[in-house]
Amino acid sequence: MQESQLDFYKRLAHAIALQFGDGCEVVVHDLQSADPDHSIVAIENGHVTGRKLGDGPSHVVLEALHAGPHKLEDRLSYLTKTATGKILKSSTVFIRDDGGRVIGIFAINFDITVLRAAQSTINWICGTEADAPKEPEPIVRNVADLLDDLIEQSVQLVGTPVTLMTKDDKVRAIRYLNDTGAFLITKSGPKVCKYFGISKYTLYNYLDEAKSGSAASAE
Repeated sequence: MQESQLDFYKRLAHAIALQFGDGCEVVVHDLQSADPDHSIVAIENGHVTGRKLGDGPSHVVLEALHAGPHKLEDRLSYLTKTATGKILKSSTVFIRDDGGRVIGIFAINFDITVLRAAQSTINWICGTEADAPKEPEPIVRNVADLLDDLIEQSVQLVGTPVTLMTKDDKVRAIRYLNDTGAFLITKSGPKVCKYFGISKYTLYNYLDEAKSGSAASAE
């Protein structure tokens, strides 16, 4: 992002954080950075998620880096969860240049843990089983945790322990990792190979199969 743009978003982040108090984290990610592992260029009330300037991307940032700009839409008022168990109400707005290319992300994460606990009590008294809350998405503090979380999600998607996975199961898991931008993380390949017990050559073959499978399903 240009310096003038970054200055504006920094001031906007500061204003929103002051308006809603220290339970409101506001984050600016620069997606034009030469190092995507350190995308946070501005943050207010980082204690909410435990992040700081220079920390790495979240799931939504990886998706932005991996997906085409025409596929990206702002995400407003959805639930996320920190590593310490805080429940946040989050909004993610994509910053675009004049050509429509995504160059940054402006994100708001408001801590509603206490309010949600009160809501849970009210629902327990007044609600029914049909009122089950939607599971919040995790927010990680660094790229190592993010990769671990994505790998865990890929295993959950397949529904089979790694030791019992067939080749097709592993291809499906690799496809999920590729689609979520996991391989944009530095040194992700060796870690994925070790986790799934495959060689680097096999990983490349699985990636080719995963990509061809995704292309076929999109036709």
